[in-house]
Amino acid sequence: MKLLVILFGTFILALLGTLVFQGKPDFLFSGNLGMAVFIIFTGFSHFKFQKGMTMMIPDFIPAKMFWVYATGVLEIAAGIGLMIPSIREITAILLIVFYVLVFVANINSSKKNINIFKADYTGPGMHYLYTQRIPMQVILIAWTWYFGICLQ
Repeated sequence: MKLLVILFGTFILALLGTLVFQGKPDFLFSGNLGMAVFIIFTGFSHFKFQKGMTMMIPDFIPAKMFWVYATGVLEIAAGIGLMIPSIREITAILLIVFYVLVFVANINSSKKNINIFKADYTGPGMHYLYTQRIPMQVILIAWTWYFGICLQ
């Protein structure tokens, strides 16, 4: 849930910034900037914590390191795409699909008690999945839909 601080913090700062500089808060810009900063931040984490991230990927998927790096690049690209109005909607749709697909890795990670930061098996497990990850996933999908598609 610490990552949600990035999402909401960026959103609030952008709202305040647009209020100060434009005279009114810009919800569309602020919401997309919040998600962009969030997803770019998580994209870069794929390069910093690559060993732990590979442990999250289910065993039946080959070339785990490739997928860790590829999804990191995709997340960074999605963050940029959300800030470009002409491709925002398609980016948001693809990002929602991405959030649904990567949830399989989150389930696998929780089942195996994976700690991605330490690349070991001391993670929080299924309790984290039920109490934090699923609610966060719902927030990310709803946020992306609202600011990336609905408000367009």
